[in-house]
Amino acid sequence: MTDRLVAIEIDDTGLPAPTPEMAQERRVAIVDLLEENRFALPPHPDRGTTGPWRLNLSVRERRLVFAVTAESGEPAGEFHMSMGPFRQVVKDYSQICQSYYDAVRTLPPSQIETIDMARRGIHNEGARVLQERLAGKAELDQDTARRLFTLICVLQLGG
Repeated sequence: MTDRLVAIEIDDTGLPAPTPEMAQERRVAIVDLLEENRFALPPHPDRGTTGPWRLNLSVRERRLVFAVTAESGEPAGEFHMSMGPFRQVVKDYSQICQSYYDAVRTLPPSQIETIDMARRGIHNEGARVLQERLAGKAELDQDTARRLFTLICVLQLGG
């Protein structure tokens, strides 16, 4: 299948080290993404290559950068996006994740479940924003968008 990511690299040069929880979220998101995803680039007359794709995510000059290459390494596109549309949802997601991590240590399962439902809702909102921002540049399904949003959170929150 060509409409998929086969490698993901996070360039966190110059960013603070992630918390242990965020580092774990990052590892899980990458493993899950590589296991199952849908990532397609629309046809373009200047692009002589097709997928599968390799993705490098980074932040440059306060902009989120998606650098896409073919599996062979041939450049396929680079998308620069303002972090502005993500700021509030990333902040909300970070806060609810911290509440979730704290709850797992101290609260009963019923209260953890309530927090987890809120966390999933915010995560879905972040995925929706990502899909909107990538419209016309890349097509991805909801699960792929959710996992990529997790990686955006890690980048925006540091490392």
